[in-house]
Amino acid sequence: MRKLCFVMLLFMAMIFSTTGCRQTKTVDESAADSDTIVMIDSVQEVDSTVYGVCGEGSAMHTLELITDGGDTLYYTMRVEEDCAIVGGLMAGDRMAVMGKEEDHGLVGTKIINLTTLLGKWTSLDKNFEILEGGLVNSSVEAESNPWVSWKILNGKLLLNTDTFDIVDLGADSLYIENQKGIFVYKRAI
Repeated sequence: MRKLCFVMLLFMAMIFSTTGCRQTKTVDESAADSDTIVMIDSVQEVDSTVYGVCGEGSAMHTLELITDGGDTLYYTMRVEEDCAIVGGLMAGDRMAVMGKEEDHGLVGTKIINLTTLLGKWTSLDKNFEILEGGLVNSSVEAESNPWVSWKILNGKLLLNTDTFDIVDLGADSLYIENQKGIFVYKRAI
């Protein structure tokens, strides 16, 4: 019986990996739902990020995303193409997804777990909390330019007008990078 279950699981995995991704709507339709124009340093930038919740159908190389518009999209994540997944995949968590459309369906290029990003972060010179709704609370009174807002724009983290690439995001650590260097934060309790 165990061998039969193992063979069936292996067979299903092979079939799924050869059939590619399914999607319930095209990228152009989903992009129309999520594209917003953002001004950064007097330059307009279109945000092509798709927002939603990680579905229970997500697996090691597939993300099921239930978008804010109520649609279900399936993204393939290819390890060989360096699909960046920061913060992990957990069913029910809020996600920000950047991707592209290929012949077989949608392919994720960067996936950010927004639920993991939320919370209190601290370093030697900063102590702040990323809150839902794009707000940031700073706990350092002597700070000259505290962060008060955040958003994701095309896979980058914007804190006020500072733009960062999220290098790594874990349960207890956050690594962000910009032209000034890499900044490391640990989760505060």
